[in-house]
Amino acid sequence: MRSIGEMARDSGLSVSALRFYDRGGVLVPAWVDPVSGYRWYDPEQLDEARLLARLRRAGMPLADIRLMLAGWSGADTDLVRRLFQAHVRRLEAGLSDARSEFSTLRALLERREKPMPLPRTAAARLTVSAPELAAALDAVRFAAGTDPELPMLGGVLFDVDGGTLHVVATDRYRMAVAHAEADGPADSRAQVIVPSPLADAMRALLSGEDHVQLAVDGDRVTLETGDRQAAGQCLDHDFPDYRRLVHLPAGRRAVVDAAAFQEAVRTGPVRTSDEHGPDDKAPDLTVLKVTADGTVTLVEDGDDDQDQVAVNREFLLHALAAGARDRLILEIGAPTAPIAIRRPDDENTLSMLMPVRLDT
Repeated sequence: MRSIGEMARDSGLSVSALRFYDRGGVLVPAWVDPVSGYRWYDPEQLDEARLLARLRRAGMPLADIRLMLAGWSGADTDLVRRLFQAHVRRLEAGLSDARSEFSTLRALLERREKPMPLPRTAAARLTVSAPELAAALDAVRFAAGTDPELPMLGGVLFDVDGGTLHVVATDRYRMAVAHAEADGPADSRAQVIVPSPLADAMRALLSGEDHVQLAVDGDRVTLETGDRQAAGQCLDHDFPDYRRLVHLPAGRRAVVDAAAFQEAVRTGPVRTSDEHGPDDKAPDLTVLKVTADGTVTLVEDGDDDQDQVAVNREFLLHALAAGARDRLILEIGAPTAPIAIRRPDDENTLSMLMPVRLDT
């Protein structure tokens, strides 16, 4: 007999997935310990588990997988072959439809790349509070991207809008937004993407200073403090329109003790996912739920409540640390909507984490 852990290791399915398929009657263990509830599998079930893992990776619907496994175990090769061929035809039809849609989208994209640019000043010079800029960089730096295929995300956006400097970073899976008050011309408008190494060099100059000078001149940005400066070329790309992304549908809110909640996340239950993260690895997930009375809970493995939201545990810990407050607000909406982590004293400084699909 194989334990559930051995079956997970040898089949490519996670322990939580095996439990899910047991509850759904798809792959039922040969024996369950009546005292501990621990699942045990016959050696012959390993082939079925491996087949199940492959079919799920191929995107076959669960209803067809049930029949596929029944045919496999009963040596009904005709049923298995017909189900396989039907799924391949669906995939081919879906690929054809996707190619057609992407062809249309490519044409739309080419037209959008040619409009007149929005009027923005090519240069701006501001006096910025050093502590506020330091806090803003600390709040967003963790979310900057590292994917060479998306170089426009490989830095921190400095968005000068009159008397406010907005600081933004995103790697698609998370986004962080902060701001610092700035003293400059009221009509100043400029956007530059500061490469991450340069943003780090700027951050190093801010300790112990009251105010610093920030200058944007075309594709060059300079931060000056006394006789020291950090300067360099900006990334020659357009940053996504972050202002559209921060408008989230209303969700339930919970105020948490940041340190205690971080420890609960660090030591709490973990789930797994079918989706890979930015490092092409399946991340550990923390599953959250906000109850009607405004309490946030970490959902145990096996709880399939539809209101729960799963997020990358490492990203959640980073966002909580970047919040830099004793108490933080967690805002959780639909399972497909990002969760937001806000500061009680400044809700415009926030981190957003994309939800992750649970492994099923």
